[in-house]
Amino acid sequence: MHLLASQIAAATGGTLHGPDVQVDSAGIDSRAVRPGELFVPIVAARDGHDFIPAAVAAGAAAYLTDRAPDPAVPASAVQVPDTFHALADLGREARRRLLDRVVGVTGSVGKTSTKDLLAGVLATTYRTAASEKSFNNELGLPLTLLGAPDDTEAVVLEMGARGVGHIALLCEIASPTVGVLTRVEGVHLEMFGSLADVAQAKGELVESLPKDGLAILNADHEIVAAMDSRTQARVLTYGLNAGADVRAENVVLDDQLRASFDLVTPWGATPVVLAARGEHQVPNALAAAAAGGGLGVPVEAIAAGLYDARLSGLRMELSTTDAGVVVINDAYNANPTSMGAALGSLARLEARRRFAVLGTMAELGEDGPAAHRGVVEQARELGITVIAVAEPDYGAGVVHVDDVDGAVAALTDLAGGALSEGDAVLVKGSRVAALERVAQALF
Repeated sequence: MHLLASQIAAATGGTLHGPDVQVDSAGIDSRAVRPGELFVPIVAARDGHDFIPAAVAAGAAAYLTDRAPDPAVPASAVQVPDTFHALADLGREARRRLLDRVVGVTGSVGKTSTKDLLAGVLATTYRTAASEKSFNNELGLPLTLLGAPDDTEAVVLEMGARGVGHIALLCEIASPTVGVLTRVEGVHLEMFGSLADVAQAKGELVESLPKDGLAILNADHEIVAAMDSRTQARVLTYGLNAGADVRAENVVLDDQLRASFDLVTPWGATPVVLAARGEHQVPNALAAAAAGGGLGVPVEAIAAGLYDARLSGLRMELSTTDAGVVVINDAYNANPTSMGAALGSLARLEARRRFAVLGTMAELGEDGPAAHRGVVEQARELGITVIAVAEPDYGAGVVHVDDVDGAVAALTDLAGGALSEGDAVLVKGSRVAALERVAQALF
């Protein structure tokens, strides 16, 4: 989005120093600044002000600062009381310039995949912008709004939370007109405290919607379905439930874990094939279909958009090594629900031996040990051998290793010298485990 430095100063209550240059979007990482951007230095573990010269050298047209600008830095500056709050103010200004097709997506699991699928659906009909990767917090959301081109007709925003009130803040910045709720699960309990707190936080999205807005709720998930009482907006439901407004019938999974089904909606029915892998992507696709249809996307275009949509990286990436080993790289994140879905997908692959290299499921609080043992029990029932990387909570009955090299060595030993055709390996863990390195090593 194009803004003049004077407009940035007006939106943030700041003072412009230097020429009234035009900027295009914004960034907070000096290493990733693109020419013409506004650099926003954030004070966190490191002070972003220290990197203003590097950002300008990389091409930043202007920068924010909460202190006196350095005359030696050859770029316009907007001096503000606080750069963090100024970024939020700029997000509000960017939202004010957009049309009212702004969709917020939240939930304990599935929100990034749903965001990606919905962006694919909307892009068939509207010029669409969407959050990159998992840009879903007080920094990523305004950056997404500022990064939307001036001619954007629809925006999809992922919304995450670390506690009650966080999504309400994001909604105050973004003013969504459509809200999509996936599931509410007992994840991040270390931060939230209880499942009730998770539900309270996620429901802030539908509470923020205007009367002429649209809430998309999961009919298969009781906690989410009950949120129809928390919104003044019109409600559309989705799911495998026969009573859902948007539902899937005759779901079939192929040998590459891609689902096909008959999509049934208030606007008509059509066959759908997903490129995204895993049966657990069907509800995410239905959520995207409901939001897209509610925003006027024709049902045939919904099907085309779901097929063409591509998920963010490290999510159910299925590849085969030169030796014929099938590898599922689902290493972006993990919680008990997504872990169960991934193990179920591994079990559905045609294979003579199945291995799961699993890292920690973080932020589960006091439920962590039991949750990890529950994953092992599920794997045992599915005939999957578990290799646990640096996570003792998986307990007995698994192979414990300390690091990536240990995981690869354990796989080799369990395979009798080398993995080969007929073997399938799932790699999954929370982001802190960075287990995509195991998948990379297998190739």
